[in-house]
Amino acid sequence: MVRIAAPVAGTRLGWMALGLLAGTLSATITYAQQPPAAAPSPFVFPGDGGVILNYIKADKTADFEMVIGKLKEALAKSEKPERKAQGAGWKLFKATEPGPGGAVIYVFIMDPVAKGAEYSVGNILVEAFGDEGRTLYKTYSDSYGNPAIGALLHL
Repeated sequence: MVRIAAPVAGTRLGWMALGLLAGTLSATITYAQQPPAAAPSPFVFPGDGGVILNYIKADKTADFEMVIGKLKEALAKSEKPERKAQGAGWKLFKATEPGPGGAVIYVFIMDPVAKGAEYSVGNILVEAFGDEGRTLYKTYSDSYGNPAIGALLHL
């Protein structure tokens, strides 16, 4: 019979060291984790209403109003019931008082909201008009002053 020339205490110490090494190595293995959930869109209103204050450059109001006209057209002509519902409840008001830096304040009031529908102007324009919608959205974006959106309220 062959015997290893190590005392019993040394064998235990060796096994303990091997166990610690295995534990340390296994602790460093990274398991695949699910990516964090995407933040919900601020343009989906979970309640019964929503309000967005838009600060538009004074010299770009005609561009802004033209794009909003196309937005209303897109909502009215859509085959999707949620888009038609958005169009029915989406109202636009223009403040008579000037905003910061001489901006013109336009107020979107969504009442009632289409539950679960996203009120992203860019997405709606691209959905309805494709490449023309991208151009319209650029015109829309360029019309914003600073701050662009004064408040986005979920009611």
